[in-house]
Amino acid sequence: MMGESNTDKPCTAVDIGGLHLKNPVMTASGTFGYGEEYAPYIDINRLGAIIVKGLSLKPRPGNPPPRIMETPCGMLNSIGLQNPGIEVFIKDKLPYLKQFNVAVVVNIFGETVQEYKRLAEILNDTDGIHALEVNISCPNVKKGGLSFGADPHSAYEITRAVKSVTDLPVIVKLTPNVTDIAEIAESVQDGGADAISLINTLKGMSVDVETGKPHLERIIGGLSGPAIKPIALQMVWQVVQRVSIPVVGVGGIMSASDALEFLIVGAMAVQIGTANFINPGVTMEIIDGIEAYMARRRIRDIHEIIGTLNTGDERC
Repeated sequence: MMGESNTDKPCTAVDIGGLHLKNPVMTASGTFGYGEEYAPYIDINRLGAIIVKGLSLKPRPGNPPPRIMETPCGMLNSIGLQNPGIEVFIKDKLPYLKQFNVAVVVNIFGETVQEYKRLAEILNDTDGIHALEVNISCPNVKKGGLSFGADPHSAYEITRAVKSVTDLPVIVKLTPNVTDIAEIAESVQDGGADAISLINTLKGMSVDVETGKPHLERIIGGLSGPAIKPIALQMVWQVVQRVSIPVVGVGGIMSASDALEFLIVGAMAVQIGTANFINPGVTMEIIDGIEAYMARRRIRDIHEIIGTLNTGDERC
């Protein structure tokens, strides 16, 4: 008797604004390094996409320690976008990633609109890059980041500037630290974004009661992990109702069940972040879990799951 062929497997492929993925599981920027760090633990070729650690034009040392603190059901970080700069990435990091059959998405950050634009120009002419993720949402830096993502006009201007110089799909990453995240989502859609990812971390802090001092040197950090999943899920669902471009769900995803929740509320794909620190093989487990769920329910295509939230509105 012949074994099951690949044609019998459920179809998990998705399209994120022109970025074609074999499955909806992506790694979240800042939690997966530049890919090589996790290669001993997973099959990189099985990932939908790798989103590399955020990059700026010039190297950044990041914030002084202590800059990571574990919290109940989560983690505070104040890394401050430490990175080697775009030139070192292209020369030393990208060649390793190019050997794999996986989409490479570069997360970019700047302190001015012109810096975002220049990064996009450089990457647009770089072989091996499949999409850009524009970070306008980091709460751990003094300039740029959150200040751009909290203002609809600034979010629009950065998106438009990046889109004006690149043919790559552009995903804009949103902050939850705003009054109306859907308003920001509409602004970046108007600016030409091909997709949106949300959420980045929530602002938080932690105090050592013995010394009375904050645990983080910069006092405030970004909260991630399972503690924020209900907030992220609600915001993804809210944004899906307001925009027509694909949405990528991020925030506290630890299992296939968590990922499926985001797909059901309308996310086209998901990013796995803090979970990578706890279990380096978690992305493989999530891919396997999604496939097993589809097989068990005889779902042939993952689009039969996406956006199927049953709110009970159709009751007689």
